[in-house]
Amino acid sequence: MSRSPTRIALERLRRDKVAMTCFGIFVFFVLLAIFAPLLAKLEGQDPTTYHFDLIDKRTTFPYSGASSDHWFGVEPRIGRDLFARWVYGARPSLLVAGLVTLVTTVVGVVIGLLSGFFGGWVDRVFSWIIDFILSLPYLIFAIAFPAVIISVVYGGSEGTTPEQVARVRFISLIVVLSFFGWAGLARLIRGQVLSLREREFIAAARVLGIPTRRVLFRELLPNLIAPIVVSASLALPGYIVAEAGLTFLGVGLMDPTPSWGVTIASAQNYYDTYPLYLWVPVLGITILVLALSLLGDAVRDAFDPKTRR
Repeated sequence: MSRSPTRIALERLRRDKVAMTCFGIFVFFVLLAIFAPLLAKLEGQDPTTYHFDLIDKRTTFPYSGASSDHWFGVEPRIGRDLFARWVYGARPSLLVAGLVTLVTTVVGVVIGLLSGFFGGWVDRVFSWIIDFILSLPYLIFAIAFPAVIISVVYGGSEGTTPEQVARVRFISLIVVLSFFGWAGLARLIRGQVLSLREREFIAAARVLGIPTRRVLFRELLPNLIAPIVVSASLALPGYIVAEAGLTFLGVGLMDPTPSWGVTIASAQNYYDTYPLYLWVPVLGITILVLALSLLGDAVRDAFDPKTRR
């Protein structure tokens, strides 16, 4: 019995030791985020409690570094536990990246399918929208959008609590990244569909009177699995970096949300005298993004019939 191209690609992926190692690292961070409360409880700490008794009031630095009570030490100035904030910090990075990847993949695939299959004025309208979105400066929108939402919902920043602002920042980050992220995939899928719609099996489906919805999602979509999977696997680490980068710039997540980007932004002034404060979240982001990037490359090679590894 012949095997499908997707099954062949998955078998090639399973034989790739680098890909399986990177997948294991990704699973480790996912489990880290899921069981963050349990891990913090195991240490006996939480990400929000202040330990002012551990801070030197003259220098604002902790009296000591890592210990049995605080495995990665505590934050300067306010004394929050760094290990608890590190494990909890994996949550927003993976949640934002995962949600944005899911939304952009679904929207990009649907728009690309409709644009490529119907052609004509439908293709022209969607192509214009795609080009328009790709031409917009997303950083400016990322900076302005939270302020607009706070102004509309709460009537301005005055009187809003840090928790409300943090919630708006979190939602705004997902909305902005999703709004700008689907266009590239839609253009890719459109190009694939323009080629596939001229194939014999699509012509036969039209002659037999098969409903358009079935042609799109039962005939065309299975032939687009490879570019969709590759695009999603390469987009995920990009969104993790985008979340951390925007947070570092002050337009992403903010306290009291535990986030690696928030910790890096706070730690940059303490690097010379307290490097552990900075290196813990930096290494977390670096290892996770590197593993996902290598896994994405392996997925791309596995689904590429011209590649033999």
